[in-house]
Amino acid sequence: MVKLIASDMDGTLLNEKMVISETNAKAILAAQKSGVHFMVATGRGYTEAKPLLEEVGISCPIITLNGAQVYNEDGEIIENIGLSKETVRAILKKINELDLYCEMTTSKGIYSDNKAKRIEAVASLIYKTNPDTSFKMSVVLAAARLEIMNINYVSDYNELLEDESVEILKIITFSEDGPKVLEPLAQELSGTGDLAITASFVNNIEINHAKAQKGLALARAAESLGIHTDDVMALGDNFNDVSMLKVAGYSVAVANAEDGVKAHAKYLTSTNSENGVAESILLALNDDMDKQLAR
Repeated sequence: MVKLIASDMDGTLLNEKMVISETNAKAILAAQKSGVHFMVATGRGYTEAKPLLEEVGISCPIITLNGAQVYNEDGEIIENIGLSKETVRAILKKINELDLYCEMTTSKGIYSDNKAKRIEAVASLIYKTNPDTSFKMSVVLAAARLEIMNINYVSDYNELLEDESVEILKIITFSEDGPKVLEPLAQELSGTGDLAITASFVNNIEINHAKAQKGLALARAAESLGIHTDDVMALGDNFNDVSMLKVAGYSVAVANAEDGVKAHAKYLTSTNSENGVAESILLALNDDMDKQLAR
C-alpha cells in the first residue's frame, strides 16, 4: 500500500509547458487529503521549484538539487550536502577546457556567469520538450521564466569560490552536442572527488556530492515518517531519478522517460504531458497499481 509518493519535476510532474497541470495538482491534493504523504524530488533549486508548486496550491517537503538539500513543508532546510571548493575548482577546470557553459547552485542561491547562455539553456529544454513551439518562441518563454527563478549573476565563478560563506551544492553543465561531449566528461569527472554524476536532460550533466542523491534523501524521508520503502512510490523520467526508483517499492517511469531509466522501473505510466503522475496516484489511492502497465 502506497503511503509516500515522491515525484520528479521536469519531464515528469511538469508538462510540456513546464507547469503542473490542474489534473496532476488535483490528484496530489487528493492523495494528501487521504493521508498519503507527497514530496517533490528535483534537480532544481528551491527557488525554482517552490513557485511552481505554489501556483497550484501544493505545499509539501522538497528534495532539491538531486538530494543536496531537503526542505520540510515549512520551507526550512533539514539536510545540506555540498561539494568541497577544491573539488569544484577541479570540475570547473575540465568544463572550461571544453568551453562549456555551466551553472552553480549554492547555499545562497543559483548563480550563472552568462545570462544569454542561461536563457539559451532553458530555451533548449522548452524547445525539445515542446516540438510545436519554435525556438524563437522558446527563447521568449525562457526569458519570461527567468524572471521568477531568482537567478544571480557573477562575472567570474572565482567570486563564489573565494567567499567562505558560500557553499557549492551542485554544478550543472550543458552541451547541445549532448552525450557525445558530456559522457566522456562525466567519465573523466568520476575520478574527481567523491561525486554523483547524473542527468536531467539529454543536453546536461548534473554534478553533486556522492551522498547527495534523490534515492538516499527519499529513503531518509521515509524512515523519518516510519514508512517502509516497500510502501513508497517514486516517479521519474531521467537518470537523476534512477537512485529513487531503485529505493521505492513502487517505481514508476513516465512514457517519455529515457529507455535506460525505464529499465529501473516496475511500472510505466503516461507521458508528462498526458498527466502520467495523476494516473499513477489515482491508481495508488484505489490500491489498483496492478492496473498500471507493469514492465
